[in-house]
Amino acid sequence: MQGGNTLEELPLGKSTERAALAAAQAALGRIILGKDEQIELALSCLLARGHLLIEDLPGLGKTVLAHALAVVLGLSYRRIQFTSDLLPADIVGVSIFRKESGEFEFQPGPVFSQLVLADEVNRATPKAQSALLEAMEERQVTVDGTTRALPNPFFVVATQNPADQIGTFPLPESQLDRFLMRLELGYPNEENERELITGKDRRAMLEEVVAETSPEILLALQEAASQVHMSDALVDYIQALVRQTRESPDIDIGLSPRGAQALAAAAKAHAFIRKHSGVFPDDVQAVFATVAGHRLKAAGGAHYRSASELCQHVIDSVDIP
Repeated sequence: MQGGNTLEELPLGKSTERAALAAAQAALGRIILGKDEQIELALSCLLARGHLLIEDLPGLGKTVLAHALAVVLGLSYRRIQFTSDLLPADIVGVSIFRKESGEFEFQPGPVFSQLVLADEVNRATPKAQSALLEAMEERQVTVDGTTRALPNPFFVVATQNPADQIGTFPLPESQLDRFLMRLELGYPNEENERELITGKDRRAMLEEVVAETSPEILLALQEAASQVHMSDALVDYIQALVRQTRESPDIDIGLSPRGAQALAAAAKAHAFIRKHSGVFPDDVQAVFATVAGHRLKAAGGAHYRSASELCQHVIDSVDIP
């Protein structure tokens, strides 16, 4: 055995768990058509114990993907619709005075769920957005001086509309950094769009989908993914990419140490899903744009049209080991 590379070789890596993951991936592919790469990346994010930000135009399936992840993974699910009048208490909960007992009783908010959908997160004010910071970082919330643990596993899947749309409040860098990945879904191709037009409604399909995993299986899969072997050469490669983001004249703000850790964790999870014997450069490159794109800030004179183009420039600038 080489560094505990494959699921079958790991103490928690049973073939039944591998089959459950494959079944969940296939079920998601039947609901979200033609987006196999994005589904694979979303699962990589959750296996790496990270939070996911899905950014795109309205109507492209962001909310459906988040709900589908909860259903097929067997997780409890709550949706929070972020609006300009949302208050932090609407997210984390509030203590209510009970006249009968003469005491305050805490009423948990929707954040006390295994998968929380923060829908249109950038339509809420910064004060409401900040209510998620402790939950996402520490997996706990503090209300009235009392700290309460959140469920395990715990994920935030947030959707975000483009910042140039009316009524949006840009997420601060500190909150963007809490998301391990940022995905874009994009328009479907003509064949998939035709099936969406003529076929069954995707939300109706969710009512017929069964859970393919459970929280216990997901925790075991997360542990197995974290133990995928990463060679010293691959660590050197990740460090070289991170160093390039910090030293490139095209980039004002490069990856932080937390960003480097996120890149390594995501690459391990991607290698695990692909059944690789260890982390390959292809795994690092596959997740790089989704991990780094929302953390990098292009320099004022940079000519890159998008974060993905900037990330591709970084990859092209670093030799593969």
